[in-house]
Amino acid sequence: MITSIAPNSAGKSDVVAFKLADQDFCIDIGLVREIRGWAPATLLPHAPDYIKGVINLRGAVVAVVDLAARLGFGPTAPSDRHVIIIVLYEGRVVGLLAELVSDIVTLDEAQMRAVPDIASDPSREFLSGMATFDDGRILRKIDLAQLLPRTAGV
Repeated sequence: MITSIAPNSAGKSDVVAFKLADQDFCIDIGLVREIRGWAPATLLPHAPDYIKGVINLRGAVVAVVDLAARLGFGPTAPSDRHVIIIVLYEGRVVGLLAELVSDIVTLDEAQMRAVPDIASDPSREFLSGMATFDDGRILRKIDLAQLLPRTAGV
């Protein structure tokens, strides 16, 4: 279980890095409550295609969002190797399905870049920035405010 870590020195923040469709993404570590192995989800009728269903998390019913599907990479066929990142955002507990969690990374403000403005790219709205690294890697930071549906059920 990962618990919230105090902010780093000025201009730095810790993020949880993970993979989706063999691409690198991250979210603020302060939002992450725990990381669990994949467990089959109970389907919900008429749920959007990016909702895998719900799981029982110590007596609480938690919706699981298929991040790859939500970001336009297509649906995930989860296996025992996949993980569910449990986040707490604006009072809601939600599970985020990812391929794997790769690392906890400290990002410096100087590494952050704006998401390129591409006219026909709807996934742009789900990203708050992109961190660049000397080895050429780009880590996309997910904006949960835009990613999570604003319905009462999720």
